[in-house]
Amino acid sequence: MALALNVDGREVEVAEGASVREACAAAGVTVPTLCYNDGFTPANACRLCVVELEGSRTLVAACSRPAEQGMRVLTASERVRHSRRMVLEFLGSSVDLSLAAGLAGPLAEYGARPERFGAAAETVAQPPKVDNPLYVRDYSKCVLCYRCVQACGSEAQNTFAIWVSGRGFEARIATEYDAALPDSACVYCGNCVQACPTGALTFKSEYDLRQAGTWDQSRQAQTTTICPYCGVGCSLELLVQDNQVVRVSSPAGHDITRGNLCIKGRFGTQAPEGAGVARRFPARPPS
Repeated sequence: MALALNVDGREVEVAEGASVREACAAAGVTVPTLCYNDGFTPANACRLCVVELEGSRTLVAACSRPAEQGMRVLTASERVRHSRRMVLEFLGSSVDLSLAAGLAGPLAEYGARPERFGAAAETVAQPPKVDNPLYVRDYSKCVLCYRCVQACGSEAQNTFAIWVSGRGFEARIATEYDAALPDSACVYCGNCVQACPTGALTFKSEYDLRQAGTWDQSRQAQTTTICPYCGVGCSLELLVQDNQVVRVSSPAGHDITRGNLCIKGRFGTQAPEGAGVARRFPARPPS
């Protein structure tokens, strides 16, 4: 059954069960998102995708609100723009968004000025956690979007090594009982790293290059290949700089991996540490 909606004055039709975000996309309107990730249940955590719905007292999250027959949606009203601007300013005033490439555009588009809250604004600044040779956790960049939690949970890896602990300004991503990562249930698949939109989770190889000031996108190239460690056939996208693999991802739309990899696929192609890690840890096929 098709549903007819009006988005910013445009009449569109979407299938029953589609979200307002999908209806906006059908109308050619891009709604900014942060916590939303294809294939995961909408987390409703960031509120960046809010739109104005005729007859609704409050703004609604486009990523999770089901489309309904006859809806009239506004995606760029002053009320919507003000809300998105405030969300971006609150995020930018409390966390480091320097590696959140997907937010650079919205910050400029909505005229967000996080600096107006001043240097004394509440912050989550803290030193990066470098406790393993594979990836670094820099929670000063974490916006609590839940994407890493979902990647580790029932919608992808089914490891459940991390969750959101605490409330309010004390809320943080943590392992069980705040154990060190090597002592936790983490299997180092790195799916959380791929899901992270802000650089709070980073390949150790990338982190080291950035710390040394030698991270240079102009010297990088991407190569698509097949993981050599087993017969599953996972597709890999290797980011290479100076003949060294600095980051490994997998296409989200791949019918085998759906963006997920095991420890060998994610980290085994890196040298010199990656190969050693791949030998020490057994492979765990993506769920």
